[in-house]
Amino acid sequence: CAHLMKAGHKISVYNRSKEKANGLIDMGAIWCSNPKEVAEKSNILFTIVGFPHDVEEVYFGEHGILKSIKSGSIIIDMTTSEPSLAQKIYNEARKLGVSSLDAPVSGGDVGAKNGTLAIMIGGDKEAYETVLPFFNLMGQNISFMGKEGAGQHTKMSNQILIASTMIGTIESLLYAFKAGNDLEKVIQVIGKGAAGCWSINNLGPRIAKGNFEPGFFIKHFVKDMGIALKEAKLMNLSLPGLALAYQFYMYAMALGLENLGSQGLFKVLAKMNGI
Repeated sequence: CAHLMKAGHKISVYNRSKEKANGLIDMGAIWCSNPKEVAEKSNILFTIVGFPHDVEEVYFGEHGILKSIKSGSIIIDMTTSEPSLAQKIYNEARKLGVSSLDAPVSGGDVGAKNGTLAIMIGGDKEAYETVLPFFNLMGQNISFMGKEGAGQHTKMSNQILIASTMIGTIESLLYAFKAGNDLEKVIQVIGKGAAGCWSINNLGPRIAKGNFEPGFFIKHFVKDMGIALKEAKLMNLSLPGLALAYQFYMYAMALGLENLGSQGLFKVLAKMNGI
């Protein structure tokens, strides 16, 4: 939202915790008491919340967006959520003469702050072309993936890859730590070679410094992996690497680490090895 406001756009906002919107309100955003009120004041509406049940409430609840959205409007859900829910929103919005896009993002807290997110979009192509200038304010890698739900399916592919990559990143650094190597030097070297990836280059330095603060919460990653496993089951698809990563992160949840960043899995594997 801040990127939109800095570009000169007027916005109305709602958050369940008003204090989280105070920065935007101070910049001139109009505060609304619920999603329905935001929809009444807007013709282009972005949402991003935590879980699929939150998306359901925001769109279909008593004070939901679809209770008051105007015909001709465009709604864009940027939550990482279920493809089937994206399709449900699309179908219900269409009955109201409203265009819908599912547009989950990747890039973490750094990407959000710097406007460098990857945004993967499914839904109405004409609506996508209309709001592309807004997406360009939020990210650098903007891709239209196809019909409704295609954005969410692409995000699932992203999360499946990250799941196994995180295990590899953490095992690599755990090995280096046990061997007595300087973790920061190890990251500098292997991050520039064939093993280089976003996880080692962005989360590796945080692990080396003992920084497990969330850019992306473990509890949200578990949610994403659960969605991917559910969708894979519907497609009769076996994804053993994802299933293993899911179990490790569920163990992290059992240990009370759900509010750490995804790199907090290092604590789990360290505990398993008596470190």
